Amino acid sequence: MRFALTAEQQDLREVVHELMERLCPPAVVRSAPDAPAIDALDRGLVELGAPGLLLSERSGGLGLDENYLVPLLTESGWAAAPLPVLETVGVASALFEAAGLAGRLLTGGMVCAADPTGAGPVRFAGRATLLVRGGWGGSGPVELVDLSDARREPVPAVDPAANLCRIGGGTVLGVVDDPVVVELAWQRGVLGAAAQLIGLSRRMLEMTVEYVGSRTQFGVPVGSFQAVKHQLASALLQVEFAAPAVARAGFSVAVGDPDRARDVALAKALASAAAQLAARTAIQCHGAIGYTTEYDLHLYAKRAWALAADWGSAAWHRTRIAEHLGLAPTGTLPVH
Repeated sequence: MRFALTAEQQDLREVVHELMERLCPPAVVRSAPDAPAIDALDRGLVELGAPGLLLSERSGGLGLDENYLVPLLTESGWAAAPLPVLETVGVASALFEAAGLAGRLLTGGMVCAADPTGAGPVRFAGRATLLVRGGWGGSGPVELVDLSDARREPVPAVDPAANLCRIGGGTVLGVVDDPVVVELAWQRGVLGAAAQLIGLSRRMLEMTVEYVGSRTQFGVPVGSFQAVKHQLASALLQVEFAAPAVARAGFSVAVGDPDRARDVALAKALASAAAQLAARTAIQCHGAIGYTTEYDLHLYAKRAWALAADWGSAAWHRTRIAEHLGLAPTGTLPVH
């Protein structure tokens, strides 16, 4: 099967990539959550129609499917966008539409955070005005929470741009316990995390190739050394092996394939492993400068480390794949 983007999907990818290049350089990723530059990025995504990408047309959305979600989130991952794009566009849409609250997503921008474990802490909670709580593994119920009057306690995080907080209080707007809707929201969350990891991996490898092409040792570029070439080629191979699995998972969810849960788990397992290898390779090929917080590489490596563990780690999803294949007894998965 061929998983190349259609012309329309490719156009979307290019438009989102251009937006991220223009409005989300590394300086914006480093910004405070309330920085005007992040507001501008939020508005840019709203102007593209991102909040309504997966909402039906009758609810005021674009009525598109997961084949479009993958390129959008791949590019937002490439930029390490400091906004809950995955949560708002991918996870919240089915839940809020099922609860008759789709309008809350169309009028607020990238404002919905997600806490699938129901125990916190929550990524991008500093900006969020809405929260999806619960639904781990595709099981409900899921609460839709208004955070207008909620308490936010900042929590130290591997990825400082994620603005991690513990949430206290908030007003429950509704509860979704339809198993079909909850499972769809979970699968979109896992799929979206995998897509963002592919984008992050490509960004880190792009930065590394540029660096080793300009950094010299013994009078020649570091990138000319065979050991460096081999490491980068191995990382790229793993990333580009994972990318079609992510595309396949998007297709499976879009058409309601009976094996979509397996395909989504495979996508996340491969993308998590690929991103961790890409981060490790990028840091090693950069040498000592790769470890410094002043250098931009850490923005993407830390996002990759955090996201690789979110929505189920590679090991968690490998166990889930084994269950689907009948190679492991059901009920062996940990809570997260």
